[in-house]
Amino acid sequence: MFFKKKSHQSQRKATWWQRLCFSCRNKWPYWLLLSIGLGLLFFVFWKRIVIWIDTGEGGVLYRPLQGGTVTDQVFTEGVHLLMPYNRMTHYNTRIQIIRHEFDVLTNRGLPVNLKIAVRYRPIFELLGVLHQRVGPDYPNKIILPQIESVLRKGLGTHSPEEIYTNKNLLLTGLVRRAIEEIGRKFVIVDDIIIREVKLPPGVKKAIEDKLVEEQRFLSYNFRLQAEKQEAERKRIESGGIRDYAENIAATMSEKVLRWHGVQATLKLAESPNAKVVVIGGGKDGLPLVLNAGEWPGAGAASAEMTEKSSGAEEEQAKATNLARPAQANAAQPSVNRPETEQKAAQPLFPLPQNGN
Repeated sequence: MFFKKKSHQSQRKATWWQRLCFSCRNKWPYWLLLSIGLGLLFFVFWKRIVIWIDTGEGGVLYRPLQGGTVTDQVFTEGVHLLMPYNRMTHYNTRIQIIRHEFDVLTNRGLPVNLKIAVRYRPIFELLGVLHQRVGPDYPNKIILPQIESVLRKGLGTHSPEEIYTNKNLLLTGLVRRAIEEIGRKFVIVDDIIIREVKLPPGVKKAIEDKLVEEQRFLSYNFRLQAEKQEAERKRIESGGIRDYAENIAATMSEKVLRWHGVQATLKLAESPNAKVVVIGGGKDGLPLVLNAGEWPGAGAASAEMTEKSSGAEEEQAKATNLARPAQANAAQPSVNRPETEQKAAQPLFPLPQNGN
């Protein structure tokens, strides 16, 4: 009985398998058509099924049948498989730059044209929220309007000259404030570069002329200060020369001058050149050198002697700035000759007179 039941179950299984094989064997065209159809669908929608996220990008997924935008997950670089009805939005997460130009009004109502360049990048973790609330065109919706607002408010209270010269780092402070305010809105702004500040031609020329005149005025002040310092230097120098001359004049005497003359004469006498020296024939009893210029080197030695003997006297004359009174040549003292010398010389042995 047991063997009969087991054989009956195996017969039933065989029958089910045989039926499945028979069904597939008879309906194989339908399976082929189904496979071809699925392949065609994959070929048509493969771009929506296989998603490639490139380097420096992030992906935000939108699921229309499962709650919409996925804000808690950002797809990274690589290949991702999705259902065809889902949609992936790509965002560039690298540092980007955008150039912009706009006009602002100063406190006097003059238009000033500003050209700026903004370096920015989105916050990767907040791409889902950024996509849901702002969208891919976030630079024109968040960054540029916010920068324009901050610069217009800040520059509207200043004059064109302050804006053009960036007085007290005016533009730098406004740029920093704009960066801080934009940083609260899912975006990081690295820097805002002021490329050009363009004023009306007449205002620009007037400001440039004013700056030129201001620099010229500063240069004149610098020259005056330099001249004052030069005058002070000369005054101090002249005082030093005066004090030096007074000290020299107080210590200089005729004996010192004569001693210098003797030293010069000794050096001249040591010269190997031929010379004629007259002892005691010069002024103040100093030797005289005759025809010193006829021998090589004699003129230089004589000049050295003369210069050394009279150098101290010239310094004294310059110090006092007065002409040193000319000293009269010392009168030779009259020597009282004996009467025997004043009389005519008498011969020791007188010649005999005629007739004696």
